[in-house]
Amino acid sequence: MQRRHFLKTAALSATLPVWASAQSPDAVRVIDTHTHFYDPTRPGGVPWPKAGTPLHRKVMPADWQALANPLGIKETVIVEASPLVEDNQWILDLAAQEKCIVGFVGNLDPNDAQFAAHLKRFAINPLFRGIRWRGDLVKLDANLDKVQAGAKLLAEHDLELDLNGPATALPQATQLASDVPALRIVINHLGGSGDPQALKPEWKENIRLLAQRPNVYMKVSSLVEQVPGKEGQAPRELDYYLPVLNHLWECFGPDRLIYGSNWPVSDRGAPYETVFRLVAEFFRSKGREAEEKYFWRNSLAAYRWIERT
Repeated sequence: MQRRHFLKTAALSATLPVWASAQSPDAVRVIDTHTHFYDPTRPGGVPWPKAGTPLHRKVMPADWQALANPLGIKETVIVEASPLVEDNQWILDLAAQEKCIVGFVGNLDPNDAQFAAHLKRFAINPLFRGIRWRGDLVKLDANLDKVQAGAKLLAEHDLELDLNGPATALPQATQLASDVPALRIVINHLGGSGDPQALKPEWKENIRLLAQRPNVYMKVSSLVEQVPGKEGQAPRELDYYLPVLNHLWECFGPDRLIYGSNWPVSDRGAPYETVFRLVAEFFRSKGREAEEKYFWRNSLAAYRWIERT
């Protein structure tokens, strides 16, 4: 199974078109690997975002496309934030109609007695590329057996694991990556770095140790949201973010960093265009090959998303 996928991926990589836009015919292809779509007007509503907040509104692919397409960004991987099992199916139904969606990271709980059954059900759909766990790494010592069993099941299905937790959970993530080396792990949101101008020594060291595990990828997402201050007013200058970007580059190198906007949550820090421009400027400075790897090739290796016609 692994060999067949490698051959298929190699063939795809050789024939995939270069990302093109009206602004730059030679621009790099971009896969935004971290978007959220939801509809609070659905029967039963949604558990996230909370009512009364700016994010509590209908957010659909067309809304994202209105911001991303002018930048030449045409494709996305959705990450599910809802803990409701059937919300996974809602997104898969949406993806069946929306060709801009090349992959979906679901949301399932390894402590659920039906975890294996749910995983088997959703894994049948080729758009279902993995899951995001909620808080289990924080309590890894207490839930070690269940977490490891769930991780091994993911690897058996050739699926990946997205981890979104506080910086204090990075050692647990490193342990899990070591215990289940066949599992591809994608760390979300810079591993909870916090303000780039106030990085904690323990975060830097834990990132360095985590990056030693070859099955771990880092998603450069939530860059602007972690800056303290007034919502929507994060700094627009790349220099402000260089401490975190340089450290991630030093630790993970060109082959395991992945682009994700975290839209629409990213609006809490800066507009979509700013989020994209900051990382585009940084990775462009690393050369064309590194730029392509960051914006799409690395995500293909981690998520194994599919081409849509």
